[in-house]
Amino acid sequence: MDEERALYIVRAGEAGAIERVLRDYSDKHRSTFKFESTDEDKRKKLCEGIFKVLIKDIPTTCQVSCLEVLRILSRDKKVLVPVTTKENMQILLRLAKLNELDDSLDKVSEFPVIVESLKCLCNIVFNSQMAQQLSLELNLAAKLCNLLRKCKDRKFISDIKCFDLRLLFLLSLLHTDIRSQLRYELQGLPLLTQILESAFSIKWTDEYESAIDHNGPPLSPQETDCAIEALKALFNVTVDSWKVHKESDSHQFRVMAAVLRHCLLIVGPTEEKTEELHSNAVNLLSNVPVSCLDVLICPLTHEETAQEATTLDELPGDKTTEKETVLKNSTMVYNGMNMEAIHVLLSFMEKRIDKGSSYREGLTPVLSLLTECSRAHRNIRKFLKDQVLPPLRDVTNRPEVGSTVRNKLVRLMTHVDLGVKQIAAEFLFVLCKERVDSLLKYTGYGNAAGLLAARGLLAGGRGDNWYSEDEDTDTEEYKNAKPNINLITGHLEEPMPNPIDEMTEEQKEYEAMKLVNMLDKLSREELLKPMGLKPDGTITPLEEALNQYSVIEETSSDTD
Repeated sequence: MDEERALYIVRAGEAGAIERVLRDYSDKHRSTFKFESTDEDKRKKLCEGIFKVLIKDIPTTCQVSCLEVLRILSRDKKVLVPVTTKENMQILLRLAKLNELDDSLDKVSEFPVIVESLKCLCNIVFNSQMAQQLSLELNLAAKLCNLLRKCKDRKFISDIKCFDLRLLFLLSLLHTDIRSQLRYELQGLPLLTQILESAFSIKWTDEYESAIDHNGPPLSPQETDCAIEALKALFNVTVDSWKVHKESDSHQFRVMAAVLRHCLLIVGPTEEKTEELHSNAVNLLSNVPVSCLDVLICPLTHEETAQEATTLDELPGDKTTEKETVLKNSTMVYNGMNMEAIHVLLSFMEKRIDKGSSYREGLTPVLSLLTECSRAHRNIRKFLKDQVLPPLRDVTNRPEVGSTVRNKLVRLMTHVDLGVKQIAAEFLFVLCKERVDSLLKYTGYGNAAGLLAARGLLAGGRGDNWYSEDEDTDTEEYKNAKPNINLITGHLEEPMPNPIDEMTEEQKEYEAMKLVNMLDKLSREELLKPMGLKPDGTITPLEEALNQYSVIEETSSDTD
């Protein structure tokens, strides 16, 4: 009934009546996302009627009402099939100021029309494959970049930027060709980075360092939304950028990483928005070549160095072995480097672990990022090692029991999700410089067995990557407890009485044969397969492993 009345007025009424009836329709269906199939034809005709009205010379308020209803109707994919034409797309492009290079944004009264047109385009492009193809034909990505350049240094038009960026994100998500166009032809990487700089109001103190006001106000909701959309678009543009081929690329990625460092050190209007902002920053940092991530840490400024610092090495009590330095402004420092951004990433990772769900989507990106940073940058690895794997003192509890970051990560090493447990184990392994003996000290053999089997290191040794040769220092408590630590569980166990000490030799032989027969039965029924280690440290059926060792022995005896 609503569609019939609105359609009748749209076809026959004047601008004022059209505006009133469409405003009523919009108010009533503002939260409607599912539509009745019986009124599908009426909604299609209403869409067609609205496009016919939009080509006329009507007041701005009437244009806004038309576009609001069109945005609501464009949520229905079936309605879009007959109305998604090149002519209709061009109408929306004109209203969104996407057609003319010289078209200025001086008329504030037109801003609501531009915003509603962009919202309609977002819905239509997302829901219609035909619109996606027309976007390529109309070179929509280039038009959006031109509009962004006009918005770049302008205030009070954050809604225009936000929906421009959202549409750019959708296009780059749905078309891989547009990603390449944005990256190389349209210079999307520097453009979107500048949009982030503007949203964060960054003031550079050095080539890759920005001033951080820890006591400053949080980002406004509009700035936060713009930044999130820009981060998502940048992710698509850089999704294949694992290798840097030119010096200019390296510089641009370093600038972007410096902007993302600034992003990690500021907060949004709410805790939820801050987490969303930081989550998108983490995802984008995962696309930055690891060689450019050194800008996440930076030397202390003269002001920070001049501040009176409290070094935990000098504190009394049980903190004498800590290496962390805390300045009065809460800056995290290690080896003369500002580690605030890395500390934020570590805190973000721990929050994601504590959530207890969606580990693959929410946790693995930040774990992977920290792993690659630790592998490539010594100062980052050493700082994270101090934070995650401090020198062991209390070994009475199992490594997976407790509330420390180490305990939480060790629990993830036996998670049911293969990807989650692999990246958690890899992170701890890298912090241990890929040394098996160091990893086992912090996790126990049982928790680490999966990683070691996959890497062919069950027999010990170390990984393939090179790390500095600085030695780990064991605490006196650990040294004293070490002889009694269970290597499988990784914790101190009280000596248990040996059950066979009170058996006679005949009883021992009987129990041994009973065990052999049980294992033989399980093996013959293929419920259990005896395995052995090959010379390269990987697992293989026991017979094959024995054969390989026999071949090695025969070869060595022939040589002798």
